[in-house]
Parts: sequence; C-alpha cells; structure tokens
Amino acid sequence: MITSGILDGVRHGFLTRRGGVSGGLYASLNCGFGSGDDAANVAANRQRALLRLGLAGAALVTAYQVHSPDVVVVTEPWPPGDAPKADAMVTGRPGVVLGVLTADCAPVLFADAGAGVIAAAHAGWKGALDGVVEATFRAMEGLGARAAHTRAVVGPAIGRNSYEVGPEFHRTFLDHDRENAAFFDASPRASSRPGHFMFDLAGYVLGRLQALGLEAESVGCDTLADGDRFFSYRRTTLAGEADYGRGLSAIALG
Repeated sequence: MITSGILDGVRHGFLTRRGGVSGGLYASLNCGFGSGDDAANVAANRQRALLRLGLAGAALVTAYQVHSPDVVVVTEPWPPGDAPKADAMVTGRPGVVLGVLTADCAPVLFADAGAGVIAAAHAGWKGALDGVVEATFRAMEGLGARAAHTRAVVGPAIGRNSYEVGPEFHRTFLDHDRENAAFFDASPRASSRPGHFMFDLAGYVLGRLQALGLEAESVGCDTLADGDRFFSYRRTTLAGEADYGRGLSAIALG
C-alpha cells in the first residue's frame, strides 16, 4: 500500500494489486465489481483492503464511474448495487470510507483535516479535462473545506513514458488551453509514430489541483510499466487479454 506524507493524520492508501484472493487476470487484490471476477472474490478483497487500511468493519463506498465531472456528497453508505453514477465523492462523516477504482486513470485523494472534510476522485483524461478536480473541491468547500488547508495526492496512474496518444487527443487538450502543450512530448525518443505524443496524465491532474491553490503531490507510479504492483487497462489491451482488475484507492475520517 502506498501512502503520502502530506495526508498524515488522515487514514488513506493507494492499494496495490497484491494480497488478495483473486486469480488469473484479476490476481490478486481486484476490488472492482465491474470486472468479470467472481463477486465473492471482489467482496473478500475489499474487506482485505479495509483491514490493510486499519478500517476493518467500516463502510466502503464506491461510485459507478462514468468518466464525468459529477460529484456525490456522501451522507450514508450505499450497497455496491445501488452506487450512483459519478466520478467523485465527498464526505464530512467519520466512519465512511470513500474509494475509487482505477486501472490507468488517476485516483485523487483530498483532505482538509481541520475542517473534517475528505474526498476521492477518479480522474481519467476526459473527467480531468471536464473539471472533476475542480468540481470535487467545490463540493468540499460546500462542507467547510478551505483551499489553504486542503491537501491532495494523485495516486498511481499510467505514466508519461507509457501513455501514447494520437493527434485528435492532443488537439482536444490544446483547444481547451494552449498551455496544455506542456503535458505532451512528441520527440522521436518519446513516440516513434508521426503525429503521436506521450501524455502526462498525472502531471496534468496535479497542475489542475495546484491551480486551485491546493498543496498537492503525485506518488509517481506508472501503472502500465509496473505490472507486478498495478492493474492496467492499456497493458491488458496491448496483450489482447479479455479483462482486467481494478485497484482501490481509499480515504476516511477517524
């Protein structure tokens, strides 16, 4: 499990794929009910993840992620089958564990420990571009969080040296903001295919967080390159495999 020093005092963790009960493509700590893994294995893995976080018996909530900027304020936990469609959750309630599931997209954990407000967001390229980071922090502000006291961490995601994208992707980001060119590398050493670029998803998300005035950092782990520790949608696709596991990142108050 990976943790961040800037979230000291708040229970949190970016779980690796190790230490679960699943096998095959899902080996071993697959926490995604949306995968083709046996639901009993996923449930057991989620309980193992909570135990690793020191939160055994707590209520873990995850959303039905749709690559949107939509945020839910959590007042009561829900069963997995009733998860709302959203890509971020915010709460001020102790005992509720907010979790996001990723396999290359960037998980982001937020906390204003003094105000007692936390959040977790799933930031793929589309959600990040459409403002999921900003929407998450606005929802935190609604519960009393302040930018000067809020810290955020970008967890394991596909790295700049692994994330090759085409010209349409590049154009979409530059049409949004010409300054986004800083997050792309088109040099021959990066991508040998003309018109293609390597994209820094974690760096882009980190930049959006810092633009809000938040203290933020990235853990700097590449999910595609490190198959021993992380699930990866793109690695699975390149290998022609049928499915992939989902890693859990979680945060809780108290």
